[in-house]
Amino acid sequence: MLKLLAAFIVFISFVCAEDTVEIYATSMDSHNNIVNAYGEVVVIYKDYVLSSKEAVYNKDSGELELFGSIRATQGLSHKLLGERAKLNIATKERIFQPFYMLENKSQVWMSGDEAKSQDKDLEVTSGVLSGCNPNDPLWTMEFSSSTYNTEDKWMSIYNARIYIYDIAVLYTPYFGYSLDTTRRTGLLVPAMGLSSDEGFYYEQPLYIAEQNWWDLELKPQIRTNRGYGSYANFRFVDSQISHGEFSAGYFKEKQRYYFLKELAHDSHYGFRLNYDNNDFLDQWLGTSLVGQSGLYIDANNMNDVDYLNLSTNDTTKNATSTQILSRVNMFYNSENDYIGTYFKYYKNLDAVSNELTLQKLPTLQYHHYLETLFDNHFLYNFNLQTNNIQREKDKKVLQTNLDIPLTLQTSLFDEYLNLSYTAQMYGQHSSFSGDENLSSGLYRDGVYARNYNIFQASSQLSKSYDTFSHVAGLGATFVLNGSQIKTGFYEDTQDFCTREENKNIKQCEFYNLSTVEDALQFDFTQYFFDASAGQKIYHRLAQSVSYENIENKLGELENELDYQITESINFYHNIFYNYYEDSFSKIFNKISYHDSRFDIALSHLYKDTFIDYDETGKPINPYTSYITSSASYTYDSHYSYHVRLDYDMQTALKKSSEIGFMYQKRCWDFGLRYVENNRPILTKTESASVYDRYLYFTIVLKPFMASERGSSNFATKLPENLQGF
Repeated sequence: MLKLLAAFIVFISFVCAEDTVEIYATSMDSHNNIVNAYGEVVVIYKDYVLSSKEAVYNKDSGELELFGSIRATQGLSHKLLGERAKLNIATKERIFQPFYMLENKSQVWMSGDEAKSQDKDLEVTSGVLSGCNPNDPLWTMEFSSSTYNTEDKWMSIYNARIYIYDIAVLYTPYFGYSLDTTRRTGLLVPAMGLSSDEGFYYEQPLYIAEQNWWDLELKPQIRTNRGYGSYANFRFVDSQISHGEFSAGYFKEKQRYYFLKELAHDSHYGFRLNYDNNDFLDQWLGTSLVGQSGLYIDANNMNDVDYLNLSTNDTTKNATSTQILSRVNMFYNSENDYIGTYFKYYKNLDAVSNELTLQKLPTLQYHHYLETLFDNHFLYNFNLQTNNIQREKDKKVLQTNLDIPLTLQTSLFDEYLNLSYTAQMYGQHSSFSGDENLSSGLYRDGVYARNYNIFQASSQLSKSYDTFSHVAGLGATFVLNGSQIKTGFYEDTQDFCTREENKNIKQCEFYNLSTVEDALQFDFTQYFFDASAGQKIYHRLAQSVSYENIENKLGELENELDYQITESINFYHNIFYNYYEDSFSKIFNKISYHDSRFDIALSHLYKDTFIDYDETGKPINPYTSYITSSASYTYDSHYSYHVRLDYDMQTALKKSSEIGFMYQKRCWDFGLRYVENNRPILTKTESASVYDRYLYFTIVLKPFMASERGSSNFATKLPENLQGF
């Protein structure tokens, strides 16, 4: 469609020019400055050719008329057909009666009773266009008139009626479409839906692009039984190294719906700012630093989760998480040093108030990159990090961490054996503030410092065979605990917060030290590489042995396997076995199949912390058992099918599911999806969830709706008591 009218417009320019026009015919006569051409008439101008059965040229008025089976071509690209054409070089007026045009590349055609052009504008009256076979088009767009401007390449269609075969499905008094790839202002394809509780849904996006460095999309919507609102998305590119996006929205609930559903808020609003700058210090401050600076902003805020749920009518894009994160990251990076600061703000969507949520505002980090001495036998680096962990109410802490590893390394026996020793020094300081329990002694300022030793030995061997290669590696790591110092908070909580069952207790929320034990860990890895297909098998075994924990001397055994069984089939397996519990703490399996027609994936995650109940009998951290699955099948160039299911086996709850198909042809696509989704909401009393069931109809009329923004989606929400699959 981008070149639909190009041939006609260029043809217009040639008759307006003063260049030579050649006329050829089987026979020709002239009388009183009137030239008549008969038979196979051919008019040539540059690389444009017009043919007809008859032509009349008036030398005095400069008017050329063509009659009978008129065709205009430029190479093999375009064709313009009609029975009568009138071209006036003096007045720059062109008329085709009737008018028919075909653009070969996109196979879009347009016909009309008459096409008239003057200067930059082309007008077609009583016309029809389509991208389908003109003999039996599945869809057509009929219109009373159409105008096209050759400068801005914009086509306006008035009183447009879209027909599927002979059935009228849509009327609009105006339809505008760009015939090139330039972004421009206009209406996008609307989205519609129907729900028994929310009523009829209609969203009419408006796209605004007045300058090439920004665009704005406005998406007003109405849900007849629920309310109304609007969302907006503003995108911009402010320099060659930076770009951003700002979105915001507001939705107002109807009072009847608000009270009926017992929602926490009668209006929902929020915003998001996303910005990325790859060298903000030099750009903003005019510096000429040798290193690189960066700024990344992802800021989110909303009053509740329904702000996200109402932003779209596609339930698969609704929020499923109960927490959102806002981040601002800034850094400066040079060859030897890295300096960064990070701001993290968490928003709980299932809580009425966010005042007790812990935030990191900010984190400051300095890192000195790895350096070597003595011919790469001595390595060291330095890392310092300060976290300001705070919230609106309750206690807060300022924690500073210092980490310094010093490593000696060498190789023996012609590099068959690699040895290293690392002296690891670590320290943390905590300074508390806030208004709760500060006098109880639980939150005294304190210092924790320790050192420990790491001894490593490893070897790697490889061997090639006729059809594959085998690489095997064996390593052992021995950790020897050193001395430690504890004061204040660390001394008060050392026995209580180091226990696994107390890690989620409030008094231990700031205790984030990992336990270092005298332990030995073995790692075995192996790879099998096929000469033609690449990696076939990756396998890893890891086992640790503790010399301090008498009850649980053997740490968890980890086994990891990635097996490319065939070119199409892949299997991934990862397990952790706990000897003390005589059970698996984690099992993850995934098998997938992919070829030109099928794409299938099935995975299962099982995870158990072995913490069953607290003193009241309430479950703490129950096990996780979760299945995800998806499959798609492309039957041929027209038909494709897909299905998806996510199921929580621990709660016996289906999280989401989807089944559907898509039928694609040259000029149109049609799709149908049945979707189920469990999404969170916030009520006056508690957080809850809603189980939505939708039918989605997708219609794409090519080339007008060839993009994601151009597809037309109609959603029907099914009754809540309907049983799913």
